[in-house]
Amino acid sequence: MEKKKLVVLTGPTAVGKTKLSIELAKRIGGEIISADSMQVYKHMDIGSAKIRPEEMENVPHFLVDELEPSEEFNVVVFQQKTKQYMDEIYKRGHIPILVGGTGFYIQAVLYDINFSEDDDNHKIREELEALAKEKGADYMHEKLRKIDPASADAIHANNVKRVIRALEYYKLTGQKISEHNEEQREKESPYDFSYFVLNDHRELLYERIDKRVDEMVTEGLIDEVQKLKNMGYDRSYVSMQGLGYKEILSYLEGEIPLEEAIYILKRDTRHFAKRQITWFKREKEVIWVNKPEFDYNNDKILDFMQKQITISAK
Repeated sequence: MEKKKLVVLTGPTAVGKTKLSIELAKRIGGEIISADSMQVYKHMDIGSAKIRPEEMENVPHFLVDELEPSEEFNVVVFQQKTKQYMDEIYKRGHIPILVGGTGFYIQAVLYDINFSEDDDNHKIREELEALAKEKGADYMHEKLRKIDPASADAIHANNVKRVIRALEYYKLTGQKISEHNEEQREKESPYDFSYFVLNDHRELLYERIDKRVDEMVTEGLIDEVQKLKNMGYDRSYVSMQGLGYKEILSYLEGEIPLEEAIYILKRDTRHFAKRQITWFKREKEVIWVNKPEFDYNNDKILDFMQKQITISAK
């Protein structure tokens, strides 16, 4: 059976994926599915650098502005919703384009990773959740590092949910979740895909990140987080642990001054971009699109991408 076409456009935060994705979609008859863990939430526009409706230029977008910040959004939900949207896009005779920087989400769709869980084992999860409440995120992350260093490197200590999932998987199966994910990644993709990673010189990327954070503050990030706080959203929600939200929340709750919150946000976003690049370097069959090699000319980049998509379709 002939494989269906799938395009991925990813890369570190602030590299310029959004604008390029619109132009690419218009060129190849594509519709965009956001592979971003934050842009899916309503009321979280500035901190997530969400695409504005007027920027979409009539290109259909999915998994943008669809869930309340209280709703659960994880790799399993992402995979289910994305497959459903892809089916609809294929029926319209168009090409789905996954756009965003959450590498694990992209991998889950690309290789159709199986996340089936044994629901009889809630007890282990509950024990681990209780331990996390008692001992804290760093303790749990260190616990994971002892049994599965590769997962500890890939999962941030603040992402307690994923740390617990990795510990739970090890307790249930005796296998490291990093090894399981590696096995899943070795599977052949059910799609005829072109996987582009947009990148730039590290120092230029970091400059863009710092500038973007300053623009977010000017555009009203503090008011946005205050509104969410007024709606009852605190750091117990996964959505409020996202970059841009937890730092400003710390400021609003009087824990740190605003200057420090902004400094931490810039620093942690730079670290995040570095981790994203490390992730994409580990992925197989990616096409690196280094902006300096194209003289920062989007038309040249688009010509190159379009040619690669055509080649893979032959």
